[in-house]
Amino acid sequence: MTTILFENPIFLEHKVPEGHPERPDRLKALNQALEHERFQPLTRLKAPQGNEDFVLLAHPEEHLRMVMSVIPEEGIHSFEADTHASPASLQAALTGIGGAIAAVDAVFTGKADNAFVASRPPGHHAEKNKAMGFCFFNNAAIAARHAQRAHGAERIAIVDWDVHHGNGTQDIFWDDPSVLFCSTHQMPLYPGTGAKDETGAGNIVNAPLSADTGSDHFREAFTSRVLPALKDFRPDFIIISAGFDAHHRDPLAQINLVADDFDWATGRLLDIAGKTANNRVVSLLEGGYDLQGLAESAGTHIYRLMRG
Repeated sequence: MTTILFENPIFLEHKVPEGHPERPDRLKALNQALEHERFQPLTRLKAPQGNEDFVLLAHPEEHLRMVMSVIPEEGIHSFEADTHASPASLQAALTGIGGAIAAVDAVFTGKADNAFVASRPPGHHAEKNKAMGFCFFNNAAIAARHAQRAHGAERIAIVDWDVHHGNGTQDIFWDDPSVLFCSTHQMPLYPGTGAKDETGAGNIVNAPLSADTGSDHFREAFTSRVLPALKDFRPDFIIISAGFDAHHRDPLAQINLVADDFDWATGRLLDIAGKTANNRVVSLLEGGYDLQGLAESAGTHIYRLMRG
């Protein structure tokens, strides 16, 4: 497999208050993990900054203008309970989008089989008209719309295994059968959505997990709900909202996964992509707030992308 990792130093310049879990150290920990010799074959490219028009693929202009209006000239501004902006935050968010767009282009033009975008802030909580849960813009939704418009993708699957439900992605694609959204997540937990009976236009598949469950329950939910939906849908492109906060060390939830679970799930998705999507997979970093757990899990995930 040919894998490209997109990264950019601007992601470290998105500042948050002291003690906030979504901090620059997350990417520093991942970068340390990527120093291992097994990642030497990995192609690492600088993510380009996306333009504002890409935001409009998934959000109305009013939302874009709202986010732009809260970016401070100095210091940190809080515009939602846990969502904060510093002077470089808009550039970081647009570069996260640019990385996602570049990753989509890479897999559709044959430059890579798959790609991982190591960006922050994350995106899956951003609804059409609302920034929340550390997220400004929905990178996965924007990537999906770009794949449709620029590359003619017809059946896109977004698989979200972040421990928090991807309410923003669900909101954006609620009545769009061209996009299948599948999510495993702890429930009850922030943001309070993600019940099994939330099905949209038949294109939403939620597999909630109870607190204090672990690998067996996660793999059973993936096997019984997510994988059958994907096989029936036959996606021609798969996007992963790759949060690693279901790891047992993570402080924000109570699901007890280990790094091998993310290797296993990645492998299952690569199998499907190989059968229906010409191997095309783009993975976008979402949550993961224990530095060791994030580094181990994301590193394992990226290495599985490289191995196929």
